[in-house]
Amino acid sequence: MSRRHLAILTAAVLAAASLTACGGSGDDSSSGGAKTLTYWASNQGASLEADKQILQPELAKFEQQTGIKVNVEVVPWSDLLNRLLAAATSGQGPDVVNIGNTWSASLQATGALVEFDDATLAKVGGKDRFVPAALAAAGAPGKPPAAVPLYSLAYALYYNKKAFADAGITNPPTTWEQVAEAGRKLTGGGKWGLAVEGANPSENAHHAFTFSQQYGGEWFDPAGKPTFDTPQNVAAVKRYVDLMAVDKIVNPSNAEYAQNQSVSDFANGKAAMLLWQAAGSNLKSQNMAPDAYGIAPVPFLAAPPAGGKKVNSMVAGINMAVFKHTKNRDAALEFVKFMTSDAEQVTLNKTYGSLPPVKTVAGDPAFAAPEQKVLQETLASTAAPLPQVPEESTFETLVGTAIKELFADAASGKPVTEDSVRQKLSQAQQQMR
Repeated sequence: MSRRHLAILTAAVLAAASLTACGGSGDDSSSGGAKTLTYWASNQGASLEADKQILQPELAKFEQQTGIKVNVEVVPWSDLLNRLLAAATSGQGPDVVNIGNTWSASLQATGALVEFDDATLAKVGGKDRFVPAALAAAGAPGKPPAAVPLYSLAYALYYNKKAFADAGITNPPTTWEQVAEAGRKLTGGGKWGLAVEGANPSENAHHAFTFSQQYGGEWFDPAGKPTFDTPQNVAAVKRYVDLMAVDKIVNPSNAEYAQNQSVSDFANGKAAMLLWQAAGSNLKSQNMAPDAYGIAPVPFLAAPPAGGKKVNSMVAGINMAVFKHTKNRDAALEFVKFMTSDAEQVTLNKTYGSLPPVKTVAGDPAFAAPEQKVLQETLASTAAPLPQVPEESTFETLVGTAIKELFADAASGKPVTEDSVRQKLSQAQQQMR
């Protein structure tokens, strides 16, 4: 990653670095030299507090087994990337972190992460423990992984069964045209057809990638240069934003959503459809019964253009990485080994509704529910990886922010045209250079 690209992503890094500095790690002299690790976990559940409650018993179990204490902070997605980059550039921060798998190559390019070569992988159970596709999304092609996979995910369409029945809709939509049609029937009386996370750049970029694949587009050419403002990408982004701007099946307030509020709207009956990665545990924590909703694959275009691909999700997942600046590398790797052990993989992935990227437990009955079956089928047949290039996280930030601004335009009643979409994407592309 060039210094310019890193600067784009971390305009607030100096300020954030002062926050990460207080999260530094080292030996805990107050406990007679017992090792203490600092762990930044990503927000997987209904709230930061819910994640702490899920993780704390597991961390206590790890301390009991090893004598190594782990202090966990659950970091919201809206802050996680900038805080990781701040830690990477400052050399201060946590020992162990969760990262979105799409950021692996970008963070690897900073040189701040421990690379999992064969010898390092052997310390956490060996390369052969992990599903190859999941491990492939843990670093740049041709290099040792910069992390190991922790949770495997894919997008699915969640729909409220009662709302569908009340509207006379018998089957979940399989095309975006059907989504718009169903959404209009489901919108009214303070309720909306679909909820989106319009102010979340990463969420926006994930959908931009999927729509682009369906329109036959790419965000980078084979040489790794950005191709943001191609006709295919313009059409893809417009189709996504038009769910609010033209179809009017998304509440304009969703333009400000960046903290999983769309999941809450779905759980509370304010929206009848949701596009999300493994939402089941989050919905359960908000008292939405599993039989109250259905899970279906993300829709496709009814009539894809020439070159359109049958892709309806990025290969999603959460990886676990270790910072080189840790003073307790062996303890950090021991913690990674614990979190990717068979028992923890079943416990955590079952709780979160995600899939284990560890071969030995992939067939466990805990992952045979309808939600997991849809995710498994998607990952096996219709998911594609985001480009593993050093600039991938810059792409997520710039394109995701451009879409955030387009949603804000739509929410305010400003027309979202092909020209306005192209202008936003062109500006984002210029910032990459």
